[in-house]
Amino acid sequence: MNALRALADRFPRLKAVAKGVLAPLRAGATPRDYVEMQSYEVVTESRRLRGAWQDVSIPSRQRDLVEKQLAAFRRREAVDNFDVMQASLRDLSLLAGPASLLEVGCSSGYYSEVIARVSPGFAYSGCDYSPAFIEMARRLYPDLSFEVEDATALHYDDDSFDVVVSGCCLLHIPDYRAAVAETARVARTHVIFHRTPVVIGQPEKIYRKRAYGVETIEIHFNEPEFIALVQSNGLELIATHTLTETIAKGKGRAVRTYVCRKVAA
Repeated sequence: MNALRALADRFPRLKAVAKGVLAPLRAGATPRDYVEMQSYEVVTESRRLRGAWQDVSIPSRQRDLVEKQLAAFRRREAVDNFDVMQASLRDLSLLAGPASLLEVGCSSGYYSEVIARVSPGFAYSGCDYSPAFIEMARRLYPDLSFEVEDATALHYDDDSFDVVVSGCCLLHIPDYRAAVAETARVARTHVIFHRTPVVIGQPEKIYRKRAYGVETIEIHFNEPEFIALVQSNGLELIATHTLTETIAKGKGRAVRTYVCRKVAA
């Protein structure tokens, strides 16, 4: 195992490809967990599964996995998705002084720990579509603010937070265009779209899958179209961080975090 790790470190491209192949397996997924929807069923299935993440069984199952990542993080070990978030926050070096940050799709609020390490000056707030997740977040992090919110219709005023993080939730939102618009609206200076699955050289794909034992949808966005959507909402892409990527003959898929600056109207 040590020899394989050393080989991967010597060849970063090989390491990136291996991560792209192994990432679904590490999350407990298998190819049969993903069933691509046909165009005729997308509307009805998306409507049927829209509330899947409100299932009360999901928070405890997810938190069991999260605690393992947090334990490694607290030991100062590398955790890819946390490291990328920290790098993304460092891209916001032009922010001066204390700043407010909202995480949309915060689940149990665990990213507050990651954000606090690299940017202790941020005043963190979180919101999620799931009342069960928010109940857990309030219990685990009683000093922070958490609200139940629909990402497609946030109740916050325009420019309410200096930074808004879309926390790996867009892929589960059928009306993700409205969610992108709302994220941009409530941000004053910057937006981070974290852990966004994209496809390259192929159209957007929508899957049925099981997440933590619950049937959900998962959207893999066409990357140029997603970037165009972001830009159409007054956001300028200033940095991109790749977690996984597999590309061959001009086609492939990736998971990326996009860091954006809000353009003055």
